[in-house]
Amino acid sequence: MEIIIGVFLLAGVIKGVIGLGLPTIAMGLLSMTMEPAIAASILIIPSLVTNIWQLLIGPQFIELIKRLWGLMAGIIIGTLWSFLPSLTETSGWTLPALGAVLVLYGIWGLLAKKMPAIGKSERWLSPLVGYLTGVITAATGVFVIPAVPYLQTLKLNKDALIQALGLAFTVSTLALAIKLWRSDQQEFVDYGLSFIALLPALIGMYLGQYLRKIMSENIFRRGFFSGLVLLGVYMAIKP
Repeated sequence: MEIIIGVFLLAGVIKGVIGLGLPTIAMGLLSMTMEPAIAASILIIPSLVTNIWQLLIGPQFIELIKRLWGLMAGIIIGTLWSFLPSLTETSGWTLPALGAVLVLYGIWGLLAKKMPAIGKSERWLSPLVGYLTGVITAATGVFVIPAVPYLQTLKLNKDALIQALGLAFTVSTLALAIKLWRSDQQEFVDYGLSFIALLPALIGMYLGQYLRKIMSENIFRRGFFSGLVLLGVYMAIKP
């Protein structure tokens, strides 16, 4: 129990500072002590509540839904009908795959500068990016790749980007919950622990929003993404 509280407190702080990272950190750390499917089920309620909070505080809710409906549809389809092995399958593949996703995400966070605009390609690219994000979500429980880099190509202002991330993460969390809830996978769902994890996640997010005001976000981001790379490497090579 102490591990769960500590993990979600840390993940909530990171999300409060930079607007993302709760599912990534939580899945990465919890998967080293429990089955990835159980870790994903614990993640559902804290992720859903914090992302809805993030989604509703922005000014462009309806506009973003109209613009990103293809991305959201792709996420749902990719999560529920993935071509990769799912979290609930007994395989040594999941943990190394999750580690690889974390390494890629960490490297991207360290090296990426300004993302190129996609222009007219958005209409067909949104569903494709959403589908690939859903596939990776179903396999690893992490829903940042490729959705986060893609959203940064849309040239949204800061508030709209934070809100768009909240929208994408909310849809991903709901789709993953449905995936885990399906009749042949209910043994992996632990909503009791998920409710318990909600409080430290909310406290952490509140603290993170306070820290954002008093520290350099760039320094924090570099430390976060560097740590993510190290964690991913460890998970990828761990026996």
